[in-house]
Amino acid sequence: MTSPALAERLDGLLFFPVTAFGPDGGLDLDAFRAHVRAGVDAGAAAVFACCGTGEFHALTPEEFGACVAAAVEESAGRVPVVAGAGYGTALALQYARIAAEAGADGLLAMPPYLVFADQEGLVRHYSALAAGTSLDVIVYQRDNAIFTPEAVVELAQVPNIIGLKDGYGDLDLMQRIISAVRTELPGHPFLYFNGLPTAELTGLSYRGIGVLLYSSAVFAFSPEIALAFHKALTTGDDVTVNKLIDGFYRPLVNLRNQGRGYAVALVKAGVRLRGLEVGEVRPPLSEPSPTHTKELAELIEHGLSLVADAGEN
Repeated sequence: MTSPALAERLDGLLFFPVTAFGPDGGLDLDAFRAHVRAGVDAGAAAVFACCGTGEFHALTPEEFGACVAAAVEESAGRVPVVAGAGYGTALALQYARIAAEAGADGLLAMPPYLVFADQEGLVRHYSALAAGTSLDVIVYQRDNAIFTPEAVVELAQVPNIIGLKDGYGDLDLMQRIISAVRTELPGHPFLYFNGLPTAELTGLSYRGIGVLLYSSAVFAFSPEIALAFHKALTTGDDVTVNKLIDGFYRPLVNLRNQGRGYAVALVKAGVRLRGLEVGEVRPPLSEPSPTHTKELAELIEHGLSLVADAGEN
């Protein structure tokens, strides 16, 4: 019996695990497995392995394959596993093959490496990637891969490109993209994701244009806070949403903005603070300062107290 299509299974909070490294800097698959297992047990709707939070840029193809296979094994079919794929077309296809062999259910296609391409080139790149894999593909819009509505309409017609993850944050552009796909491809199923760092901060805005799916970096180190926010956002409990934004997410973003690479390094520090030793980030990223790590620990405790208070009311 075949599993439902990936698009039908992506309904809930999306978990982007960190990739665990040992004291020697090598891959720590046991810690990674424990991290993935804990996230799935906590209620993640999907595991996005070896993506931005998982330091895709720092992994060898062999490490990538081992992590994706471990995520698939630990998820055990309970939730889908989506793997990162990036760089130029040839390497993206190589990573797609590795992900498929490891048992992944889909790909998050990250921006091409370094180059700034025109719309025709971007469409050719992602179309070639999709044509070269049997996996469903989610295109990640950010940095050097920003699309016009017309380009997204073209990509949405590729059979196994199922959605667009937005890490750019231009709501005007996103509304025009959604409107264009809806108008030009009536009835065509296509998913949209809020993929901004600390996506919860913009959750209300994206909800306003009909985008409810989002990636939660906070889930990696505090599923209690992330799940409470997700429940409040999707049920219309805006009082709780705003309390968590004011008391936790806005201060977290302020802290994240204190250092380059903190969108990943702070998450990894948070996982360690919650008791799982996943090692440090690999170069060229750097660890948060001791002061910032202490602030993160205090902020996590405050966020947990806000969730407990909301549960009592």
